[in-house]
Amino acid sequence: MSNSNRPKLAAVVTTFFKYSHAQHIVDRFLDGYGWNGAHHYPPMDLVSLYVDQVGQNDLSRERARRHPTMKICPSIADALTLGGSKLAVDGVVLVGEHGNYPRNEKGQTRYPRHEFFEKIVKVFRTSGHAVPVFNDKHLSWNWEWARQMYDTSRELRFGFMAGSSLPVTWRIPSVEMPLGSRVSEALCIGYGGVDSYDFHALEAIQCMVERRRGGETGVESVQAYRGDNFWSALREGVWPRQLMDAALTRSHTLTPARKDFTDIFPTDDDMRRLVADPVAYRYEHADGLKCTMLLMSGLVRDFNFAAYVNGSQDPWSTQMYLPMPDGRTTLANFFSPLVNNMEKLFLTGRAPYPIERTLLTTGLTAAGIESLYLGQKRFETPHLAIHYQPTKESTFWRT
Repeated sequence: MSNSNRPKLAAVVTTFFKYSHAQHIVDRFLDGYGWNGAHHYPPMDLVSLYVDQVGQNDLSRERARRHPTMKICPSIADALTLGGSKLAVDGVVLVGEHGNYPRNEKGQTRYPRHEFFEKIVKVFRTSGHAVPVFNDKHLSWNWEWARQMYDTSRELRFGFMAGSSLPVTWRIPSVEMPLGSRVSEALCIGYGGVDSYDFHALEAIQCMVERRRGGETGVESVQAYRGDNFWSALREGVWPRQLMDAALTRSHTLTPARKDFTDIFPTDDDMRRLVADPVAYRYEHADGLKCTMLLMSGLVRDFNFAAYVNGSQDPWSTQMYLPMPDGRTTLANFFSPLVNNMEKLFLTGRAPYPIERTLLTTGLTAAGIESLYLGQKRFETPHLAIHYQPTKESTFWRT
């Protein structure tokens, strides 16, 4: 039963099926999750749920039958007002991921995160006050809308948290970039497609490099490489091969180059054979830091980071451990630290880490896609002059 002293949450999601982001997040608020060696129940109640697309594989109705204190609502406004005329919840969970939504000519899925956000904010304005909001993954596929979402959160002064599990999941080894470090180059190798897993890899980089001396200074330009242009850039040393190799040595899923040799580390020819559609975003920060994001599906199925730190010629590296459900489990435990940080947002009203990180990685994702769309040309990004300081304490999962 809900207690009046416990925060009440509304969830606004695109769709709710097995393994969807909504299922992983909402279920943790309803049923709890493993944390620090025990089963943890969040000290708050998810009391309403709006689902935009209800398909044959929908689980939200079953969840409502099993949790009668959670109401399925016909609109976003109804979920936030609990059927009344004013805001009646203490926090909002926005999950605009998965579902049947159109793609534009650039290959971006037009998930309605911004549209959902605007309807949430409309209730805030009508009610005369706002509550904290969590937005899953990047803010929007459209940069202007993402910036508007950020500006609105500042105007109405509500806690705003966004992003994915990459910055908060386990790391192997369990290390943090020392605060105030000098970082000259950074790189992440991941997998998946653009307007999707590129955001994850960019977050993996940004949660590390934001801790450098002076904090974040913004990004001045992005250059994308794909297909043959990717292999040419690799051959020409556009990004440091030593960092790439260091990141690959952290992978737990590196595809063996040859099955009958003990040395499985891939040559360039091996990588060309294994990776059908490689993608790179190479970008430069205002303070001179250069970063590279590589998507190499077929070679790895995880996210691995490497950097040159404090003048050392030996790369500093780690893996953001993100084990995916494989059909035998629905746990996807990396959502647990994400939800745990969401709890802090709803309990304190303040985001545990800067929303500016997600604003920047949202812009980088859009800029990389724009560079690809323009024929893999360098894309200038004066709009990404985003300055911020990281939190002193890191938020990645150490247990």
